Amino acid sequence: MILLYRLLFIPALLLTLPFYVPRMLRRGGYAGHFAQRLGFWNGLPPKTAHGRRVWVHAVSVGEILALRPLIRRLREHDHRIEIVLTTTTSTAYALARREFFHDLVFLAYFPLDFWLFSRTAWKRVRPDACLLMEAEVWPEHLHQAKVRNVPVFLINARMSERSHWRWRKTPRCLRMVFSMMSRIVAASEADRDRFLDLGAPEDKVSVSGNLKLDFVPEPIFTEDQLARLRRELGFFLPDKTEAAPLVLAGASTWPGEEEMLLRVRKKLLLLGLSCKLLLVPRHAERGRVLRQILASSGVSVHFRTDGAAAGAVDVTVADTTGELVSLLQVADVVFVGKSMRPHQGGQNPIEAAALGKSVLFGPNMQNFQAVVQSMLENKAAIQVRNEGELSTWTAALLRDIHVRQEQGLRAKKWHESGRGATERTFAILQNVLDKDTH
Repeated sequence: MILLYRLLFIPALLLTLPFYVPRMLRRGGYAGHFAQRLGFWNGLPPKTAHGRRVWVHAVSVGEILALRPLIRRLREHDHRIEIVLTTTTSTAYALARREFFHDLVFLAYFPLDFWLFSRTAWKRVRPDACLLMEAEVWPEHLHQAKVRNVPVFLINARMSERSHWRWRKTPRCLRMVFSMMSRIVAASEADRDRFLDLGAPEDKVSVSGNLKLDFVPEPIFTEDQLARLRRELGFFLPDKTEAAPLVLAGASTWPGEEEMLLRVRKKLLLLGLSCKLLLVPRHAERGRVLRQILASSGVSVHFRTDGAAAGAVDVTVADTTGELVSLLQVADVVFVGKSMRPHQGGQNPIEAAALGKSVLFGPNMQNFQAVVQSMLENKAAIQVRNEGELSTWTAALLRDIHVRQEQGLRAKKWHESGRGATERTFAILQNVLDKDTH
């Protein structure tokens, strides 16, 4: 099977280049690091004589944040553990470099999954174990681990209903993948059941809980810092004696959702509910498009990349990277993006819940099924079916501070009650990492 995969890789890569290259350039490219995608990792220090090197791979900003407590736990357990972290997006790379670069022996972009590039990187890294986040199953990467007898752990492993349906069509590929994994540590019981249904050996699959629930928002701002941030964003009222204005935030929004939130705000104004709108697009490079859209919207707008706002504005667009947790602290109600039609999958609602905010999202949260189900069962979030329901619920929450505070408290309690996945995952890894290096 691996030979067939190698034969198909090059034509598949050529077919995807017209889509892949423009998107890469829009999102900032690799800032001079494209050679790392070919396996050339200049600057990677040689492995120490008694070190235990762990290669960790994650894609998104959310996955990088979820990994932070586990990486620090590994380092606390044994200072000889050397973490090599890879990612594939420029936003996740920038976040990892900024947030916990001191915990890593090396940070790089993941090599393209072709045997030549993968083998080149593997010869340099020489890891004692590999950790893959959520659904990062790359056949060549797994094969290189297998031929070197390096254990591979799929941690915080997720299997959506859609992915489950797709994988059932390729049983031979699945058998190959499962044979090259040492352990699948699922994020939920539902994920575990789907892996087992697809043929994963029962003794290889366990449940840790969701690593993203161990996310601790930091820094938490003081009242003075929040007041300063509100002024930077243009979220203040002309009369300084008045209370801070109400803020509706769109977290990780996708095309079409910003216009929807503008309409929701307009309806709120008609109901006598004055509020500011904070838009945090999922991809910061969409700021250019949003400038054009908002120019004719009839509202005063400020863009975060322009510096501090000169005066009060109606809408602020955070066209920056890595500020979501900080910015959401000024919000009263948070709508989670990529959850309204025609979009599918949803974005991570956990950050907003951890901050104790009133959380709303649309009907399409397929990528966070277990999280969403748990939040709804615990009344820690509100799921709306359409724009009309979003307007109705947002109005109800903004109108009554007690309802809003109660909703936020339930969200925070739900988040705190679900923590512990880091320690459970660490306990599984510890048995391997405490063995002598091979």
